[in-house]
Amino acid sequence: MTKPLLSVNDMAIVFTSPDEPDIEAVRQVDLTLTPGKTLALVGESGCGKSVTARAVLRLLDKNADISRGEILYDAAQDGPVDIARLDPDGLAMRSIRGAQISMIFQEPMTSLSPVHTIGNQIDEVIMLHERMSQKQARERTIALLDQVGVPGARDRANAYPFELSGGLRQRAMIAMALACTPKLLIADEPTTALDVTTQAQILDLLRQLQDDFGMAILFITHDLGVVAEVADEVAVMYLGDVVEQGDVYEVFRAPQHPYTQALMNSVPRLQRKAERQRLSPIKGTVPSPKDRPEGCAFTSRCPHAFAPCPNIRPERTEVGAGHIARCHLLTQANVEEPA
Repeated sequence: MTKPLLSVNDMAIVFTSPDEPDIEAVRQVDLTLTPGKTLALVGESGCGKSVTARAVLRLLDKNADISRGEILYDAAQDGPVDIARLDPDGLAMRSIRGAQISMIFQEPMTSLSPVHTIGNQIDEVIMLHERMSQKQARERTIALLDQVGVPGARDRANAYPFELSGGLRQRAMIAMALACTPKLLIADEPTTALDVTTQAQILDLLRQLQDDFGMAILFITHDLGVVAEVADEVAVMYLGDVVEQGDVYEVFRAPQHPYTQALMNSVPRLQRKAERQRLSPIKGTVPSPKDRPEGCAFTSRCPHAFAPCPNIRPERTEVGAGHIARCHLLTQANVEEPA
C-alpha cells in the first residue's frame, strides 16, 4: 500500500471568546490523504469543512486553536512532521505552505489581490519558494497559465482579477496553487460559483493535473454529483464530526449514517413524468456549535433518533472494508440508556 502523505488524527478545533464559553467547532476528525488519490469532504454549509482544511495550512483565525490531535505530514525532508505543533508564522510552516501543500480558495475574487496583476501574484509565490529571478518566475507563470487553459497567457498575466471572467480567475487561482508543484492540493469548493460548462472544464483540469503531478487532493464540496465524478474516497461531515467515511463507491452504494442517506435522498433525479416525486429535503438546519448535543450531533434532525442519541456519542463502527460510520443504529443492541 502507498504510504499516507497526510494523516489527521483525533483533531479538534476550538474557538475562544472573552465573553462566551469556548466553542468546539471540529471534534475528533480523522482523515488520511494518499498520493495520487482524491478525498472528498462533503456536508452542508457550517459543518466545519473549510475550517478543517484551513487547519492543515495553519490559516485559522486568531481566536481558533487546534486543541487536540495531530496533523502528520510525511513528505518533509527530515521525516514526518506534526503540522499542528508548528508555529503558523514560523519558517518551517511557511516552507510547507504554498510550496508542498497549496490551496484553491472558494472565491478567487476575494482571495486574489485587486491591486496586483495576476502575473505579479503568481510570480511572488514562485520567488518566495524557488531560487529564481523575476524574469524566470514570469516565464514559469506564463507557462502555468497556459497549462491551466488561460488563453493568451502572456497578455493575461498583466491583467487584474476584475478584468477576468469567473472561470479565468479560478484557473489563475489553480495556476498559483500549482506554482511550486505541491504534493497536496486542497480545493475548497473550486467550482461552486461557476456555470456547469466551466465547472466540467475545471474538474477535467484537476484530474489531468493530478495525473501529471501525482498529487493528493482534498476536495471540499456539498455537491454529491461532483464527489461521484472526482473522488476515490469520501468523508461526510456534520457539525464538526466525520459521521461516515470510506470508498466513494461503497458509501454511495450503501450509506449507513442517516445524514448520508438524507443527503443522497435530497439530490434531484431525472425521472419520467409518470414517476416524478417531490424532493426529499432534510428537515431543519445545522445547529450552532454552541447548541451541540452531548451525543450524536444529528439527533435533532434524524428521523431514527432514539433514547441514547442526544446523550451518548456513537463510536466509530466499521461496516465494511475501510467503510466507517458513527451511528447508534449500527450498534443498537449494545447501547444502553443512560442512568
